[in-house]
Amino acid sequence: MVNQQVLQGNWNEIKGKLRKKWGQLTNDDLQSFDGNIDHLVGLIQRKTGEGREAVERFLDDAAAQGSSFAAQAGDQFREYGQQAAEALHEGARQASETFRQGYDAVRQSYSDAEEMVRQRPSQAAAICFGVGVLTGLLVAVMFRRN
Repeated sequence: MVNQQVLQGNWNEIKGKLRKKWGQLTNDDLQSFDGNIDHLVGLIQRKTGEGREAVERFLDDAAAQGSSFAAQAGDQFREYGQQAAEALHEGARQASETFRQGYDAVRQSYSDAEEMVRQRPSQAAAICFGVGVLTGLLVAVMFRRN
């Protein structure tokens, strides 16, 4: 026979099944359930005229279906969690790859600039000198305006 914990754990679902099978049970009848299975079976017998074995078998079946539903829901949640973890992992992998490509591009630009300075040191010095002069002129103009 179904135990009290299983019955209470799935009570809302079982309550609906009881009302569906035995329409003469009212919400008030089922709200009075205090966890005592013998009282519930007795109540159903009084209200419906159904035999004790039939009521107990129905409660066992309803509780088993409720447990099965809970197990299915748990499996479904686990599957969704696994899918979310896989999607998160893939997103992290893509972000890492994008970052690595950007880093490689910056490193290559730095390498190219360094190589240009090695191959043409006088031109590099002239460019630096010209940039310094322009920067100095811009700063001087800005200070004169203030």
